[in-house]
Amino acid sequence: MARNQQPWATRTARDRSDAPARGRLLDAAETVFARRGYGATTIADITAEAEVSRAGFYVYFASKEEIFRVLAVRVRDAFLAAQDVPGVDQDDVREVVGASTAAFIAAYARHLPLLRLLEQQAQTDDDVRAVWQETQERPIHRSARYIRRLAAEGRAAPVADPLAVARAVGGMSIQFARLTASDPSGYDAAVRDVTAMFLHLLGIGPDR
Repeated sequence: MARNQQPWATRTARDRSDAPARGRLLDAAETVFARRGYGATTIADITAEAEVSRAGFYVYFASKEEIFRVLAVRVRDAFLAAQDVPGVDQDDVREVVGASTAAFIAAYARHLPLLRLLEQQAQTDDDVRAVWQETQERPIHRSARYIRRLAAEGRAAPVADPLAVARAVGGMSIQFARLTASDPSGYDAAVRDVTAMFLHLLGIGPDR
């Protein structure tokens, strides 16, 4: 087990080929937590939403607290995955920036209700706080490393320190994702605008 890694996080990382019932429980838990809030949600609510028995719940999770923590890890992983853009030409900076921006905004808008709960629970749960901080910081530092590499290769001329640019883009992406969650019809425009601003901060002009 990696240093400082919680057992439930290790199990989540190992169980990538989840049984269908486990996946349904996680999806149901996210839906119910978003609808009822953390305190009001019960295991009975989750199993009813998932159409899984209470005994089936305990095959995969020990408690409501554990399934919430596993959800926190799943959300963190969704944001890290948003920076992986398979099928995109990695040498085309505009294409990479556009695809990763689109994936990040989509992931944030999709998980917004749970993200709000994660932020609340992070105030009182040390394990959730650690995952919440990773969810906020790891995508930013990963983006900063990408920007530094582009600059070192002479493919970008960032207008500020790469970490500052990454934080600015992350903040813009979150704001536009919140707007998208309220009005999904604005998704394409949000991706277009954030991508344009990201490229500007990289010192890369529009593709003529």
